[in-house]
Amino acid sequence: MLEKLPQPVIFAHRGASAYAPENTLAAFRLAAKQGVEAIELDAKLTADGEVVVIHDMTVDRTTNGHGEVRRLRLEEIRRLDAGSFFSEAYRGEKVPLLREVFEELGQRLFINVELTNYNAPLDPLPVKVAQLVREYHLEERVLFSSFNPWNLLRIRRRLPECPVALLALEGRSGWLARSDLMHWVSPRIIHPYFADVTPEWIRHAHQRGRRIHVWTVNRAEDLETLFRWGVDGVFTDDPILAMQIRSRVKGLEAGSVDEVVARL
Repeated sequence: MLEKLPQPVIFAHRGASAYAPENTLAAFRLAAKQGVEAIELDAKLTADGEVVVIHDMTVDRTTNGHGEVRRLRLEEIRRLDAGSFFSEAYRGEKVPLLREVFEELGQRLFINVELTNYNAPLDPLPVKVAQLVREYHLEERVLFSSFNPWNLLRIRRRLPECPVALLALEGRSGWLARSDLMHWVSPRIIHPYFADVTPEWIRHAHQRGRRIHVWTVNRAEDLETLFRWGVDGVFTDDPILAMQIRSRVKGLEAGSVDEVVARL
């Protein structure tokens, strides 16, 4: 499925998060309305073992509540307002269950699920997410990513048909993840920070049959450079801008070919 999407793939990072509160159904619905082909979201477990979609370890930044997600029960999290931190227009938006996202958008959008149990790396998050993927028959419509290699190995054991991608930290902290030493964890895809990517590194990865999806790119000049270098996908808070830049770069490339043909 991933290879059949428009290339390079544009992933709406936490939904259309430049226009709506991140990791909410509102942001995912808006991304779909904007015409994006893929979204990225963050999954973690509540205290009672439910899979919710939220980025931070705590609910403090994006809701009107306080506390660690893993220490709050689902009913406590569902009472929180996850929209008004962004805009009063979104007051009352809830922290969604991953099940809700899959049910509403799983057959409309390709979904990158980042497994973000970084403060509980041995919890059953990969197991429960894999069960949801099976339940909603989304094996061909999801991609798993994580900074934790163990998460990806656990997913590969349960969903061998689903692609996985190791996330690489920025700069020196991510050198090992970007190196060939970790190729065995996610041989098909790697997710580096955009500033760590070079044309030479892209060529090397492609020679090894590996896709490169870079995070998180929001400036027009960076998007254009990366598209020209040949990255296979970008994560962005502004999918409208990214789609515009992609169309322009593709148009310029097509124009160059036409000019060559016309001179023959």
